[in-house]
Amino acid sequence: MNELDGKVAVVTGAGRGLGRAHALELARLGARVVVNDLGVASDGSGRDESAGQAVVEEIKSSGGEAIAHFGDVADWEDSKSMIAAAVESFGDFNILVSNAGYCRDKMIFSMDEADFDSVIRVHLKGHFCGIRHASEYLRNKGKAEGEVYGRILSTASEAAFFADPGQPNYSAAKAGIIAITNGAAQALAKYGVTANTFMPRARTAMTLVGQTAQFFEKPEEGFDTFDPDNVSPLVGWLASPSAANVSGNVFIVWGKQISVMDYPKRASEFDSPDAWNHESVGAALGGFFEDREPVKNSFIVPAVF
Repeated sequence: MNELDGKVAVVTGAGRGLGRAHALELARLGARVVVNDLGVASDGSGRDESAGQAVVEEIKSSGGEAIAHFGDVADWEDSKSMIAAAVESFGDFNILVSNAGYCRDKMIFSMDEADFDSVIRVHLKGHFCGIRHASEYLRNKGKAEGEVYGRILSTASEAAFFADPGQPNYSAAKAGIIAITNGAAQALAKYGVTANTFMPRARTAMTLVGQTAQFFEKPEEGFDTFDPDNVSPLVGWLASPSAANVSGNVFIVWGKQISVMDYPKRASEFDSPDAWNHESVGAALGGFFEDREPVKNSFIVPAVF
């Protein structure tokens, strides 16, 4: 018996890259899968349903069960129908892996409103809509039955921490995804539902564009560090019964490495015997910052979806 036998998963952006790898891994573990994909290009343009349908057929050919869903994850009704399709087709819903998205990279002084709104919409609102409708189903079931089996897995990026200067829209969206997911972890804990965020470094349609392409190229021989398949075992484990007590965490995963991120910590604290004024703030903080380097982008690896 496989760990996810009897469970039902929805994976967004599952036609290619990371989403495809996640869908196949969950199916391998026994889950029945809703493969959501619009088939857009790396900048969000175009539509192609063939990739999502191909993943469905790949799962079926391996003896699994899957259906395709071609809705827009950031559309309220489409996202709602995605969860409904899981219940209608397979009788239940248990696991949401949000992965869909694209990039429109520009420096902050060059970015226009449409570039910002579009990326915030697909990533941040796309995660919100899926989590919103998934959590409603799981909460209602939990209220009726007690604890239920629920796993919410969100895709962020190290850009959320290191604020890639060429991706102010993407970085902001990914930081927001962590907040939404951790909020869901707290809201749904009483029903036995977990929620976690992972940050992958992998070769995808987005990382094979522009300056990042050479970095993520597939090697001619040896271990393929940035193969999306390296990320999916973590997703499968977090979706499994083995991770029942793992919730509200952020992971970085790539190659042969998984990092568990700690919670933010204070760098220092300053107290004043009297109410702060201009001079006392300067006296307290001036010396502290004299010995600190200005904040710089230490994100060595380009932001990866």
